[in-house]
Formats: sequence, structure tokens, C-alpha cells
Amino acid sequence: MIRTIAQHRVAAVLVFLLLFPLLMPYQALAVNILVFGLYAVGFNLLFGYTGLLSFGHAAFLGIGSYATGMAIALAGVPWPLAILCGVAGSALAGVVIGYLAIRTRGIYFSMVTLALAQIVYYAFYKADRWTGGENGLRGVRVDPIDVAGFRLDFTNPTTKYYVILVFVAAALWFVSRILASPFGAVMEAIRENDKRAAACGYDVARSKLLVFVLSAGLCGLAGALRALHLSVVPIDSLHYLTSGHAVMMCLLGGMGTFFGPFVGAAVFLWLEDAVTNLTSHWMLVVGIVFMLFVLFFPRGIWGTVLHELRRRVPVPQPAAGDPPVVDATREVRQ
Repeated sequence: MIRTIAQHRVAAVLVFLLLFPLLMPYQALAVNILVFGLYAVGFNLLFGYTGLLSFGHAAFLGIGSYATGMAIALAGVPWPLAILCGVAGSALAGVVIGYLAIRTRGIYFSMVTLALAQIVYYAFYKADRWTGGENGLRGVRVDPIDVAGFRLDFTNPTTKYYVILVFVAAALWFVSRILASPFGAVMEAIRENDKRAAACGYDVARSKLLVFVLSAGLCGLAGALRALHLSVVPIDSLHYLTSGHAVMMCLLGGMGTFFGPFVGAAVFLWLEDAVTNLTSHWMLVVGIVFMLFVLFFPRGIWGTVLHELRRRVPVPQPAAGDPPVVDATREVRQ
């Protein structure tokens, strides 16, 4: 069973996400988790698999949202093409910010990404003629379209969820292909020891830049989908707190795991939704929960589950002449 899931991890995640709206109290929360789960997946590609901690990934989420929103509201571009504008805008920003950031290491990398993201924030904040400034961008209309005889109308919450799921599914397949490729092994080699990776002949700087751009593009796709979901683009999409949300979701779910970012996004957003009904100090409660998980479950929720599976499920040893047995829980983790 575990090996089957490991071999078809994208399909396993999609089966869960297809049924996920049935588990949520309302559809809007399910859509939010879907969008921010993709945002955390993009961040996890850089942080969990490559070991580069960015404090400025809200820049890519926000640029994706604003590029998509402005394409629709100001240029009248159909929303499927506007999504491409959002992804392209974020990827281009990833080239510029990544080129500057990868010249540093450790905490300096984190601080540079934070500083550059704040520059992006204030640039969009001041350009209120196009972005709406502190009021955000309004008028992001998502007109219904007909596809193969089906009418896709975003005013229907169920339709909206499953249309967004199609884009998320494509992104997850893309990420899975990256991780299963030789480049995925290079990413993990850089995470473990970038000097040894360089000694093996890999171009570490170019690899880091490529991962940064891929991560930015995935976060831009999440931002584009968020703009379609909300029909507005709030300025807090670019705020540094939104960058912190990506870090928290990744750590809560389990960094360096395929499904962990969605688990972290679900827990974080569900807690936010539940606690805000009880008190306005929801950030205090979520912060305490986050602190407890970091102290007692440092691998995150999904990471801990996988660790227990690896510990409890024995890996059979091959007989003489048989091919080596693959640890399926490791495949799920990757």
C-alpha cells in the first residue's frame, strides 16, 4: 500500500484534494487552503529541498496576483491568459531577485530576500494609479467560459474549487517531475553540502538560481489563482507577514516532504478560521501552537507521520540475486 502511494504520489494527493471540500465547513476555506498549499509547495521547493530560507516569497505571490489582476482589470485579458501573465511576471521577478540573493549565504540570504521583497511592496503600494495602493486592486472580473460543453462559472464555489484544482494538479505534477529528475538530486545535494556539490562538478550558483525562479513561478501561480478567487488583490499579498505564513506552513507540515505544505496550510488556515470566531487575538493562539509543534514535532506533522512509518514498517532485505528493495516511505517523503 505504501509503495503504491509512493509510486503514484501525485495521484494520491489529488484523490485527497478531490474529496477535501467535503471535510471543510465551507468552500471558501477549502479554496484558500488549496491556493496557500500551492504557495507553500513553491516555497518548499526552495527551502525544504534546496535549503535556502527566503523571507521574501510574498513578493512572488503578490506579483502573480497583481499581474493577473491588472491584466484582467486594466487590459481586459481573458482570465486563462491572465494567469500566464501572473506566472511570467513572478518568474521574471525571481530572476532579478534570485540573481542578487544567491550571491549571499545563510542569514544574509534571508535578509536580502526580505529587503528586496519590501522594495517590491512599497513600489506597488506607491503605484496606486495601477495597483489601487493601500485599497488594493479592484475589478478583477472572472467571466464564465465554456470548455468542452461545460460552463465554468466562478460564482459557483464548487466550480471554482475544481477549476483551481486543475491548475494545482498540473503544478504538483511539474514539481514531482522535478524532484524525480537528476536535477532534484542536485537540489538535495546542495541542501546537504553545497561545497561538496560544487566539488562534484555541479554549477551550484546556476542551480540555485534555477530553483529560485521555479519556486517564484509556482508562488506566482498561487497568487494568480488567489486573485481569481478573491476578485480583488489586497496589498497584504506583498506584506512580509505573508512571507512568514509560507515559512510557518512549511514547518508545520514538514519541510522537504511532498504533501507536507498542504498539511501545514490546512492546519494554519483552519486554526485561523476557528480561532477568529472566538477571539481577535488569533495570531497569539496560532503562534503558541506553532511553537509547540516546533519544540515537540520538529519534523512537522506530515514529516513526523512519515518518520514513524519508516521506523515501524520494516524494509524487507532482498534475497541473493534479487534487486534491491526500495524504501517506499522515503519515496513518499521525496
